[in-house]
Order: sequence, then structure tokens, then C-alpha cells
Amino acid sequence: MTPATSLFTPVEADLRILADNLKQLVGNRHPILYAAAEHLFGAGGKRIRPAIVLLIARATMLEQDITSRHRRLAEITEMIHTASLVHDDVVDESQMRRGVPTVHSLFGNRIAVLAGDFLFAQSSWYLANLDNLEVVKLLSEVIMDLAAGEIQQGLNRFDSNISIDTYLNKSYYKTASLIANSSKAAGLLSDVSQETAEHLYSYGRHLGLAFQIVDDILDFTSSQDTLGKPVGSDLKSGNLTAPVLFALPEKPYLEVLIEREFAQEADLEQALALIQDSQGIQRARELAAHHAKLASEHLAILPPSESHQALVNMADYVLSRLY
Repeated sequence: MTPATSLFTPVEADLRILADNLKQLVGNRHPILYAAAEHLFGAGGKRIRPAIVLLIARATMLEQDITSRHRRLAEITEMIHTASLVHDDVVDESQMRRGVPTVHSLFGNRIAVLAGDFLFAQSSWYLANLDNLEVVKLLSEVIMDLAAGEIQQGLNRFDSNISIDTYLNKSYYKTASLIANSSKAAGLLSDVSQETAEHLYSYGRHLGLAFQIVDDILDFTSSQDTLGKPVGSDLKSGNLTAPVLFALPEKPYLEVLIEREFAQEADLEQALALIQDSQGIQRARELAAHHAKLASEHLAILPPSESHQALVNMADYVLSRLY
């Protein structure tokens, strides 16, 4: 499997600048928040979202260097993503993230919620300073979508009647909205045409959906060491994802186990075995491949370049995580 970082060669230097800037952006006025932010931004992570922004910036600015506004957009994108992870970890009561303790497990829930709020507020302030109303609207929508996705996931817990479309909508809110809207925003900062901007949005949307579906498959096919959390933890918490929804019509008893919220001993193990024995995982793989292919097709409007090719390879990389 190609590591994600090897796809970032055209923007390697840009990502180094980004890593330095992120800690400075949070500032050290608030020691605890600064410690929380430093902990988060120092924890590595693949930086896929800002890398996509920077690759699009370079792929649409072939004749000149990318601007400070492109760089700031990449930083804002990573801040929004990180803020959402801090809040997710509180909601999910996760103890580890990217192999390090979560903010709330180190500093407590109150500080974690405030740290997430602070990062959202900071990102909004830097966003306003870009002085581009359309970009402000796009990224503000992302912050609303992230909250809507979390609420929808909470309301649909253990609901075996939800459709694949409902699942894809939630996946858009939680994952794809940020990639789609920041991809479009990067193009707008390069003054691309409205048509090109829409293609960039669609690239990000389909890439984000493929990314989320693959993550949801890995919850069933990966080891606990690779995942950093117990296998089937989404299912256990009542979050029904593509492999489960595809398995349900094939394995009616799965619905019984879900409806009683795995209350009896060995219910969860039985549910996992039923999913493994169904076409659920294979059909979810096909759905992820479908969205990855659509993502690549939307890049045809960009002229050939190293950054363009890296964006195409990103869609292949998302699927390669399954093998």
C-alpha cells in the first residue's frame, strides 16, 4: 500500500510550513488550550485535507506560485478537521486518537469541548480575514454540516431501517463536506471558472464519501492495533454503516440483534459473524470504488501536472487502504 505521504511530494515543503504555522495560529494566550492544540497538531496525522487544498492550489496555479491565502485556507481546513475530532472523541468517549491520548482523556471533557470550540472560533476568524465572501460561505457551511452529521448519527443509533442514501447523507456531512468545500474554495482562490470550481467540489465530495465508506469497512476488516480502537466499535455504539446496511436484507437475524442493542452476551460477536458471512463488505467496497472513480473523472478539467496526478492518485490511495 502506498503511504499517503508519498502522494504529497509536490506539496511536501508547503506541508512543513503548515505544521509550523498551525501551532503559531492557536497562539499561547491560553496555556491549557495551547497545550491541547500543540498536543493535537504534534500528533502527526496524515494531513490529507490540507494536502488536497495545497495540491489543488498548485494544480490550478501552474504559471505562478500559490498565494498566502491558499496556505491560510489549508491551515483553516486542518483546524476545522481537528476541532471536529476533539468533539467527536468527547461524544464517542474515545481514549486514544492517532496513537496518542485524546484531549479529553488528558485535560477532561470541559477543556476538550472548549478547545474544540476555540479551534472552530479561531478558524472562523482566520476565514473572515481571507476577505472572500464565497470562500467564507463554503467553509462556514462545513462547520454547520459537521454538527448536523453528529446529530443525525446520534438520532439514527440502532435504527436498522435507515437507507443507504441516509447513510451517505450523514457521511457527506461528517467527512465529505469539508473536503468538497475546501477543494472548491482552493479553486476559487486561484480564480478558476465557476464550472471548474464545481468539478473541484464534486471531486472532493466523491473522494470524501469513498474515504468514509473505506473507514467504515475497516471497522470490520482491520485489527484493533491498526484501527487504534476495538473492531466493530461503530456497530457496538449503534452507528450502522454501509457493510451493515448491505448485510441486513441478507441476514434478517442481524436486525433482531441490532434492535435489542446487543444486550445479551455474544450478541455483538454474532452480529459481526453475520456481516462477515454476507455480501455486505463486498458491496460496500464496490460503493467506495464507484465514488473514487467519480472523483477521478471530475479532475479531467485540470491541465496535466505533478499535482494533478497526485490528486488522481489520492483516489486510488483511498481504495488501497482496503488491501
